[in-house]
Formats: sequence, structure tokens, C-alpha cells
Amino acid sequence: MTARSLKGKTIFISGGSRGIGLAIALRAAADGANIVIAAKTVEPHPKLPGTIHTAAAAIEAAGGRALPLQVDIREEDQVEDAVKAAAAHFGGIDILINNASAIRTTGTLDTPIKRFDLMQQVNARGTFLCSQKCLPYLLKAPNPHILMLSPPLDMSPLWFGPMLAYTMAKYGMSMCVLGLAAEFKGKVGVNALWPRTGIDTAAVRFELGGESIAKHCRKPEIVADSAHMILTRDFKTTSGNFFIDDQVMAEEGVTDLSKYAAQPGEPLLLDFFLSAGPDGTRKGYVLFPAADVAKLHG
Repeated sequence: MTARSLKGKTIFISGGSRGIGLAIALRAAADGANIVIAAKTVEPHPKLPGTIHTAAAAIEAAGGRALPLQVDIREEDQVEDAVKAAAAHFGGIDILINNASAIRTTGTLDTPIKRFDLMQQVNARGTFLCSQKCLPYLLKAPNPHILMLSPPLDMSPLWFGPMLAYTMAKYGMSMCVLGLAAEFKGKVGVNALWPRTGIDTAAVRFELGGESIAKHCRKPEIVADSAHMILTRDFKTTSGNFFIDDQVMAEEGVTDLSKYAAQPGEPLLLDFFLSAGPDGTRKGYVLFPAADVAKLHG
């Protein structure tokens, strides 16, 4: 797919014990990258597979080197200690992936303030905090990148109306892209990446409706492959972008995405914060209004 490599690069990933974060880690590990998994899960979740230790084992089996660190990214001391430990262990940090995220797609009256706080603390504040602590090391790296798993900014009420709290928190991550890319222009490449479609992960199945949603999704590998393409580009010419996975793939000459379908033949579900395919239409896609998705929570 691409000859560019992440071999020997040190990548700090928040929340990478499962799902998209783990897929990105495994793709980098195949190149021989060093992966720091900074996540909370050390004991298996009753309904979600994966811990920092199972992730580390998978990374090393894929050809990378792993450092699993138990980290709650809401805690400044824990993040600072983890970043220092990562830099000491591998000799620096080349890439930060702000992947950790909390979700609740409910309306205002159905969103407990504790959940609002959690989403703000993990999504917006956690992204800012991890970026702040990694930047001193990134500024010394030869091709430094920060990549946020967050959507393009859009001030339309389409998403604010049905799920205000989650939209605010997720757009907080994207605002960090906008600000950091401007502040560190020419010093660090800062970009966002978001999938065109829903992605079939355990968390999506658990949160949003199981197989009825998953069959309309793509596999996490499409995000991992597009992330690899971004992270192997020159940081000086790749910054301030709000990338969509299939657009990145098309830029690299990859247009047949059939292998990424979770269930071939099923129409694809447009992801949150997007309302059209790459051609500007919904042809071939299912659009679940945010309000309908929210109802899946009962």
C-alpha cells in the first residue's frame, strides 16, 4: 500500500487497548514501531475485550515493541509520568495519537452531568493535556506528528441539537487540532482523522446497537491504514487538516475499499458528524439521524 515506514518511531497512544487505537498500533507495529499504550484497562471489562497487557502482547506479536502503561488521562500527574516513562524507555516520542474518547449520544435532559464531565475531561481536556505533555519531546523529533481521532468542525445544528454534550466534547478535540496546528506550524504536524462510516468495534456494538449497527460499518483497519499514510508524510506539509479516511486512501491511489466492509454487500452507515459520501451525496450510504441513534440507548 505504501513504502513509507514507521520503523523505529515511538508512538504514544491514549486509550489504545482495543478498537481503532489498537488497530493503528498494530499497523505501526508491523513496521517495527515502538508503541506506548496509555490506557486505564488492566483488568478485562465484562463486556469489552482488551487490556493494556493484551494490546502489548498483540503489538509485539505483530513485530513492534510495546510499553503498556496504566493511565487515566484525566489525571495530570499520571499523564506526565507516563510521557516521561515513554521517552526514557524508547529515547523520545515521535508521534502522539489522541485516541481516547468517551461517548454518550443523549439529549440534554437525558445526559447526567457526571457523564458530561467525563466526556469533557477525556475528550477535550485529555487531548489538550496529552498534547501539552508530549510536545516538549515531539519538538525534538525529526518528523513529529499529533493525530486526533476527531471529526471536521461544523457549526450546523445537525449534530449539536440531538447530542449537545457529546458534540461539544468531540469538537473540543478538533479545536485542539485547529489551535495546535497554528501554534506549532512548521514544528509539529497536527491533524485530525475521522472515518467516513461507522467502524465495527466492540465499543460500537456495546454502545450503539450490536450487529444491527455493525453490519453497516467498516473494519478498524481502514482507519489504521489511513493513519499510517498521514503519519509517514512530511510534518511540514501535512498539518491543520481534517482528514476523512477514504479521502486519504484516494490520495494514495487506493479506491477499492471493499476489503474493509464488515459485512460485504450491506449499505454503509455514515459516521457521526458527516452527512454525505466523498462525492457529496448519500448514494450507497445509510444516514442514521443522531436522534435515532440516541434512541438506541433506551
